[in-house]
Amino acid sequence: MTELDTIAEELYAVAPEEFVAARTAARDRARAAGDKELAKAVAALPKPTTAAWVCNLLVRRQAEEVDQLLELGELLRQAQVDLSADQLRALGRQRNQVVAALARQARAVAHREGHDVSSAVADQVESTLRAAIADPDAGTALRAGRLTTALSYSGLGPVDLGGAVATPIRAGGAAPVPARGQEARTGAGAAPDTEAAEQSQAEERRREAEERRREAEELRARELAQARRDAEEAAGVARDADAAVAAAEQQVVEAAERRDELQERAARLAEELRKAEGRAGEAVGAVGEAEHRRDAAVRRAHTAAAIRDRAAARVEELADADG
Repeated sequence: MTELDTIAEELYAVAPEEFVAARTAARDRARAAGDKELAKAVAALPKPTTAAWVCNLLVRRQAEEVDQLLELGELLRQAQVDLSADQLRALGRQRNQVVAALARQARAVAHREGHDVSSAVADQVESTLRAAIADPDAGTALRAGRLTTALSYSGLGPVDLGGAVATPIRAGGAAPVPARGQEARTGAGAAPDTEAAEQSQAEERRREAEERRREAEELRARELAQARRDAEEAAGVARDADAAVAAAEQQVVEAAERRDELQERAARLAEELRKAEGRAGEAVGAVGEAEHRRDAAVRRAHTAAAIRDRAAARVEELADADG
């Protein structure tokens, strides 16, 4: 990595609100070291959008998952070349699952860093992940962790990376293409046939464009077929859901009828309980009165027994006196 790459690696790891201050400090250090060109390049580094910062953070916190995402993109491209429809469908479903899961992880890691991600930013993050799957150069840009803006893929051609990466990257290891009219020296005094070379390059570009068009048409056809299958599957799911709703509504009606029946029964039992409690209260009063009468009778019995005993004693006393 160049010194600028190293500085960019540090800058694009800081929080968005700290970026400008960190960039200024890095520029000042370069100036103090006497490297004016580096200071100028550092000062030109753009502040990342929120979505780009979240993607850069994801790369740093979940590097293994991002690598798996890019590997899945390579498998998808290979499946398209091999025209393996079954494999392409399976990988397509896996792609959607992985992108959705990784987008959720991105929101989670941003939240842990103190930044809640809006739905709009989350959509841009997911768009970037999909672009990274579709285009290996976009994948390399994402993996570098120095995005300045979110990426998007239109479905045709390469992803536009212009201004999306802070510092140049070697995407896919491809060497830069010479500008039109630029001559390559092959030896002292030797010069290629420029016109023939340009014609050959033009023919090659036409072949590549035709191949991309054909691949795009095949991809659209496969996606259309998959979309129709998904629509049929969704219609089946919707029918099942409607049936479940009807069954649930019937259960609600039956439960409501049972509830009403139980409420009526509870009301009857409550009335019977109220009456029983009244009768129990009356019985309690009757018991009290009976006990009172019993106690009075006991007292009278005790009195009568005492009178009886005294009378018997008197009889004995008088009988003894007569004898």
